[in-house]
This record gives sequence, C-alpha cells and structure tokens, in this order.
Amino acid sequence: MAKREAVIVGVADVPLKDGKVLTPMSVLQAQALAARDALADAGIPMREVDGLLTAGLWGNPGPGLLPTVTLSEYLGLVPRFVDSTNIGGSAFEAHVAHASMAIEAGRCEVALITYGSLQRSEVSRNLAGRPSVLTMQYETPWGAPTPIGGYAMAAMRHMHEFGTTSRQLAWIKVAASHHAQHNPHALLREVVTVDDVVDSPMIADPLHRLDCCVITDGGGALVVVSPEVARRVNRPRVRVRGAGEAPKHQMGGKVDLTYSGAVWSGPAAFAEAGVTPADIKYVSIYDSFTITVLITLEDLGFCAKGQGGKFVADGNLISGVGKLPFNTDGGGLCNNHPANRGGMTKVIEAVRQLRGEAHPAVQVKGCDLALAHGTGGSLATRHASATLILERS
Repeated sequence: MAKREAVIVGVADVPLKDGKVLTPMSVLQAQALAARDALADAGIPMREVDGLLTAGLWGNPGPGLLPTVTLSEYLGLVPRFVDSTNIGGSAFEAHVAHASMAIEAGRCEVALITYGSLQRSEVSRNLAGRPSVLTMQYETPWGAPTPIGGYAMAAMRHMHEFGTTSRQLAWIKVAASHHAQHNPHALLREVVTVDDVVDSPMIADPLHRLDCCVITDGGGALVVVSPEVARRVNRPRVRVRGAGEAPKHQMGGKVDLTYSGAVWSGPAAFAEAGVTPADIKYVSIYDSFTITVLITLEDLGFCAKGQGGKFVADGNLISGVGKLPFNTDGGGLCNNHPANRGGMTKVIEAVRQLRGEAHPAVQVKGCDLALAHGTGGSLATRHASATLILERS
C-alpha cells in the first residue's frame, strides 16, 4: 500500500506589536487567532479539525497539565487525536511528524498545530526566576547561568577542539540580520557586521550579546491534512517527506559538548525522505544562539564535524549570496523567539519558502525541498532534536 503522505496546507503567525509583544490578550486568544488565520489560509473551517496538537500554554492563563484539553474547549473542538508532546523548541517539528503518522494511520484528517506565548510581556510576573529544567541537579545548586552558560561552554569546547572563532560565529548573526531587514514584523531589522557582533558586550565567554536570540511574545499555527483533503481544498501543498527526532543528554557521564541530537534526528529524516543534504535548497535552523546553528548544520551533514565555522563564514547562509540560505524571516536571532520555542516559526518560514511566499528579497529561487529543525532544551546538558524534510508538491 502506498504511503498516505500528509500535506501542510495552512500556516500563520501572530504579528507582534513593535516586533516584541502581543496586544493585550490571553495566550489562548493568541493561539485562537493563529488557528483562525492558518485555517483561513488552508480554506478549511474550524469544525473540520479532528486532530489537535500543542506544546503547553505559556503565560496567562497557563493551564499547564492539560493544554490540549483546555485549548479544545476554548476552540469548541472534540478532536479524535490529541498530542501535547512538549520537547521545547523541537516540539513543533515533532508535532508535524506525529500528525503525519496519525493521518497515515487514519486517526485524523485535519490536524491543527498551535502555539502561543506571552513571554516578554509577562516576564516580570509569570516567568521570572522559573528554572528551565527541573532535573538540573548540578546546574541549579552551583548557579550555572542558564541557559546561556551551557551554550557558552559548548561554543568554547567547539573552539578548543576545532579552532572555530568568534568571527565565524558572527557570520550567522550577520546572515539573520540581512534577512530580517525585509521582515516588517522582526524585532531587530538593522543589518549588522561581523565587527558589530564581536564588539557587542560579552555575556558569557565566548558568546556576545549579538550571538544571543531575542526574547518576544509570539504564536503560530500549522494545518496538516490528508492527501484527500488537500486535493479538495486546492491550496498550495507542502508534503512531509521525512522526519526524525531524538533526545541527547549527559550519556551517563560520556559528555561531549560538540554535537547535538541532530546527529540522530537528521539521518533518520533524510533516510525516510530518500534525499541527502546536497538536495536541500533552504534550511530553517533553530537559532537560540549562533553556536546552536553551527553545531546543528554539522550534525545534519551539511558539512563535516569541525568545519562549521568555515561553512557559515563569508555570507554562505545569506539568501541570494550563499549556497545554503537559512532563516529568511530573521529567525530567533533577529525576528522573534517566544518562550524558548522557536521551532514553530521555523516550520512556517520553510513552508512559505516552498510556496514561493517569502519576501521577494529573500525568496530562494527554485525552492522545492527544504529542511526545518528544532532544538529544545540546553545544548550542553539535555535537549531534544527534531528534523523535518518538506517538499513542494
């Protein structure tokens, strides 16, 4: 029997006021707005949604343990399939994969994936001082600066092992800024140089302020449907060709800070899709920090381990200039980064690239195959990785 491949037919994000906060509303309202707009983009009414996936509700009212139940009630849905897998910034890539499997198994026909966060506007009340990982038995007592401290250690180790430099890392921020200048919703739209990055204040050696992501509110939604529904709605279609996910932790003491869980999730996604990194025209890579992007690109196979610094340098990630355009909305480094869960926007921008709907200044010519990757957790301690291979149908 031929595989019943799932198709993404709708995407939407919630535009932010001044690029950083939502107008006064609850996090449920933010998700509802994103859901409404994604379903409108797909041409599908809310009543047809029979699958619902979300990764927690950050901010007021913050119901915590029952996110899909709470959201189902708020949207007036009784779905046949629900999933509240919460693996941080990689959750939404995983949700697309889980929705695809549910559709293939006949568990649902129209899966709605949503996310919303009020992280920036409520930081002084809801999120300040909240530990990001409850199992940080070493980090918490000794006061490691989470999360940047772990990423700084990963960056320092990569530099020690492979000779990677701060100027090479800076090129990642430079590329993101070149793209963000064309995004009217991006928080940081000013183009920066390598010197701007390395001359910005040191936050945790060797990471400078401009090596770090922004902090914003945000939200988004995706609509994943069966091929039968996709044919009926006659909207631009993006096929889910392959997916992979994996955790990486401290491996019982066998700690190596120079690689991520992408070493497992990436090959699994490529194998299922039947393609190679050389076939990919565009990548959306989770960019909590510049080092996250560099290590992820190595682990996904776009360059050899230790060669990431050379690979990202000299504008190689800039659309229209380099050979591997990345994060053409500005990514978490310049556009938005809601509650450490930038994976949603990574899928949205990959879909827009494949549909030819990115800003003309950054649209990748002939973009027919794209990769979206999320990282959730801390690169140096424990995290999850999830990879998607998407194709224009």
